[in-house]
Amino acid sequence: MTDKRHKPERVVESIKSSLRKYLKRERRKDLPKGADYWDFDCSVGQSKESAKTVHLAELIPAVDTAAGESWPEIYIEILAKTGHRTQKPKASDTNEQPALSEDTNEPPQDQVEQN
Repeated sequence: MTDKRHKPERVVESIKSSLRKYLKRERRKDLPKGADYWDFDCSVGQSKESAKTVHLAELIPAVDTAAGESWPEIYIEILAKTGHRTQKPKASDTNEQPALSEDTNEPPQDQVEQN
């Protein structure tokens, strides 16, 4: 993460720019049939052995962290894979409050306690 010809801040910005360009280039590729989007498996660390898996949104902040801790070098691995969207689960009716009757603002008759 150091370069004799460039300031450390410019080296970090260059790394982040290269990462963004790579991701943009990968996302432009045609998707295979049945895939909804490109997803990425990312790892970041001081070396390949010490690299930890991070979410794509944590990739750029990880580079900032490495610069802040003055790492001499950084290992970044990005593997593209296809992603498939899933439906969000619907809210169950058991957790909802009983509905009030529209006319009287009272609970429906089947939910009124019998004395």
